[in-house]
Amino acid sequence: MAARDFNVCAMTTVRNDTLFLPKWIAHYGAEFGHRNLVVILDGHDQNLPPDAGPVNVLRLPHQPLPRVPAMRRRARVMSRIAAGLFHYFDMVIATDVDEFIVVDPRLGLGLHEYLAGLARPPVAISALGLDVGQHLREETLLDPERPFLDQRRYAHVSSRYTKPAITTRPVTWGSGMHRVKWHNFHIDPNLFLFHFGMVDFARATGKTADPDRLATGWEGHLARRERLFGIITNATPRDGDAYFPLARRRQTWIRPLYALNKPAMIPGNPVVRVPDRFRGLV
Repeated sequence: MAARDFNVCAMTTVRNDTLFLPKWIAHYGAEFGHRNLVVILDGHDQNLPPDAGPVNVLRLPHQPLPRVPAMRRRARVMSRIAAGLFHYFDMVIATDVDEFIVVDPRLGLGLHEYLAGLARPPVAISALGLDVGQHLREETLLDPERPFLDQRRYAHVSSRYTKPAITTRPVTWGSGMHRVKWHNFHIDPNLFLFHFGMVDFARATGKTADPDRLATGWEGHLARRERLFGIITNATPRDGDAYFPLARRRQTWIRPLYALNKPAMIPGNPVVRVPDRFRGLV
């Protein structure tokens, strides 16, 4: 199938965000076309950025739940919406609004072109997860008008973000979209998922005081996430290109006993320098 005839949909959910959604729309819109994006707004009080373009919007009523039930409900909703989208699309990608999938720039291919060229892709495809955070001694306050990867150089290699986000047929995602039920996972050798939830210390720590999140039990989760700043700031970073193949092998073969269809966390909190060729991509 020619790349131009290969239709990919990217979808996300969002609430109370002004930093990531404009970049998410710009990133995936450039790859797949804005008309092939689905943005699910959590609450009728939410709005798209003014320059969002012709994206598809679904507004759902905001019904707060404790964190774990909310994550499970979200995964069920995303799974069922994605199943319907397969009547129109060849692939469906579901990410959080702060997650950006890119092809290794050394290939010289865009994400749409790369996915269209895959021969017999599996049910679900994972990109290697890189959790980007601010190095508190080397990096300054984030400028949201500039690319993230021009301003941040380090990432924790985290299986938590090696998610089966790219699907080729209807699936049922597990809580947090970290696994696909009843299917194995496959880590693509050329794809990376950059998670930017902790890209800026001042913005990220402000979430801990969000009354909406506090009321639904997110305080402990956010506090754990904020440990990333210490991990990155105090680490001796590895060379990314030297470590990526090892990380893929470990995440492919080492799995938690309670969920054999997703990768186990790599011990030691490995931190890498993001190679310079990724600058400017997000």
